[in-house]
Amino acid sequence: MTITRPSDALAVRTSVPAFDVERVRADFPILSREVRGGRLAYLDSAASAQKPRVVVQALSNFYLNYNSNVHRGVHLLAEEATQAFDTARERVRRFLNAASSEEIVFTHGTTAGLNLLAQGWAAVALKPGDEIVLTVMEHHSNIVPWQLAAHRIGAVLRVVPVTPDGTLDLDQYARLVTERTRLVSVSHVSNVLGTVAPVARMAALAHQVGAVVVVDAAQSVPHMRVDVRELDCDFLVFSGHKLYGPMGIGVLYGRRHLLERLPPWQGGGGMIEKVTFEATTWALPPARFEAGTPPVAEAIALATAMDYVESIGLDAIHAHEAALLAEATERMSGLEKLRIIGTSPGKAAVLSFVLDDIHPHDLGTILDAGGVAVRAGHHCAQPLMAHFQLPATVRASFGMYSSRDDIDQLVGALGEARRRFTL
Repeated sequence: MTITRPSDALAVRTSVPAFDVERVRADFPILSREVRGGRLAYLDSAASAQKPRVVVQALSNFYLNYNSNVHRGVHLLAEEATQAFDTARERVRRFLNAASSEEIVFTHGTTAGLNLLAQGWAAVALKPGDEIVLTVMEHHSNIVPWQLAAHRIGAVLRVVPVTPDGTLDLDQYARLVTERTRLVSVSHVSNVLGTVAPVARMAALAHQVGAVVVVDAAQSVPHMRVDVRELDCDFLVFSGHKLYGPMGIGVLYGRRHLLERLPPWQGGGGMIEKVTFEATTWALPPARFEAGTPPVAEAIALATAMDYVESIGLDAIHAHEAALLAEATERMSGLEKLRIIGTSPGKAAVLSFVLDDIHPHDLGTILDAGGVAVRAGHHCAQPLMAHFQLPATVRASFGMYSSRDDIDQLVGALGEARRRFTL
């Protein structure tokens, strides 16, 4: 039997000479289905990206042909599963340009990675009066875990504001980072505003005072190259399902010497060196943080997603999405009473907006009737909503498969919403 590896699955599709969105869309079967009696315009990729056929096939191939647990069995299926799982970890290392595959921890998602860090780092490095610097544009997953840690230890949260266009206020950041700062945790890309944080600059200032830097890259890895050494971050987390991979898997990158300082997050099989009833000693990272059966199929499929994304080219994807964002911004800026929230220079492909006389939840429902899938709500960013004095926004977010037809459908559905609410 031949086991299909991630790179084999893409052997027929090693590159795309010029960005051909229709060719890309053909790789995503779900985009061809009808919704509400018409074409689907999927503009909710910031919540969860759709999956190319090769990713679904990678999951299916594992379960049909070599399903087994890893790192324990001595039979052939276990050997094949272990080899594929270890290869997936190395694939993630290359994707992030980490120094070693031992710096790559598989988690269940961004939220799990941030909770692991908040609990582990607080236990070894925080004391009463220490300060943690966040930004107002953080997702709740990058607020609540640190808030819990701060309350438990007696540490203090400091928050960097944004300017009216959604740009991070770096002058304020420079004032907030002091000798008391022990950790800075920042979203690389805001899931509401699309703002791209200047992580390398922020890391340089944080490191001057001895602080550790955590990056939430959930919204950046699908849109741009993310190199942990260029960012000079100490930890970085992201989720597979936003990177065209499966749900239920994420990645925590950490500098090896820092991971070695952290205590286990969960106890169980696979994360130990030796267990007696008197004491237990821990395995070295990454095994220390991967108790129990890992998400084997999901890791293999995530590696396939990375192969797929890089076969198209992250630079090409970024350019395609930037062009779509520019066109959508121009066309929607001309719509009466529509206000775009977040217009910082160089932002990623996220477009949040409000129509002054239509509640975002109502507007989202109307757009859905026109086959347009968007997100409406506070986007797990209530402090940011409060900053802009809004209860919610509608968010259209683009992916590599998004097209001008999607923009046409969005603008047309917005026009229909205006007509319904002015009759």
